[in-house]
Amino acid sequence: MIRTALIVIVVAGLAVDAYVHFDLASAFKNTKTSTLSQADLFRVEAIAAIIAAVVLLLRPRRYPAAFAFLVAASGVIAVVVYRYLDVGAFGPIPNMYDPYWEPAEKVASAVAEGAAAVAALALVVMFSRRTRNGAVPTRGGAVPDRDSTTPRRR
Repeated sequence: MIRTALIVIVVAGLAVDAYVHFDLASAFKNTKTSTLSQADLFRVEAIAAIIAAVVLLLRPRRYPAAFAFLVAASGVIAVVVYRYLDVGAFGPIPNMYDPYWEPAEKVASAVAEGAAAVAALALVVMFSRRTRNGAVPTRGGAVPDRDSTTPRRR
């Protein structure tokens, strides 16, 4: 039950992340270096969010949850860093400093990414504990109880 709720939070947060980044990408097409534009990076973030959400839905395990965490956490870290710090351009990455919390989609994305990151990290911990305790998830994702008389697979 908790696992399902956490997966829903992660997937919903990544869906908001993907929508906002696709929606705002065209507004940032002029922020660019000779190699990349901020719009390109927004589209990559959106695609990574979609992939992470789909993989987690299809295979709710530790590594997909870890990938979802990395995607969500990188999104929220980037929006907060570029909101408060003028990092400047480095390498192929353009200067994406944006000291405003407008449009409102930016706030929605940050909140959704933060919630998805926390929920994904909780899933990673949950899946890691099950693996460390020696319980092997069954095909349906259920893990036998420690006191179960069913033999465990190794």
